Amino acid sequence: MSRAKQWTDEVEDLYRFQQAGYRDEQEYRRVKQVMLIERWPETGYVKKLQRRDNTFYYYNRKRECEDKEVHKVKVYAY
Repeated sequence: MSRAKQWTDEVEDLYRFQQAGYRDEQEYRRVKQVMLIERWPETGYVKKLQRRDNTFYYYNRKRECEDKEVHKVKVYAY
């Protein structure tokens, strides 16, 4: 595990998954037993995620991970 140093599309996706309580897309798919994750067609960013308590997080089309938040994103290596 390492921390993100600068913003990228991958860091944006990880930020969204971690906001919803998951490490990354792989853990989300395993826990929620889903194959398709809703994404914005224009940007490809995650659109909606279901938290572990079955409530939903909805995300905007544009970047949500601000520069001051980038260092909080964890990047896992498998």
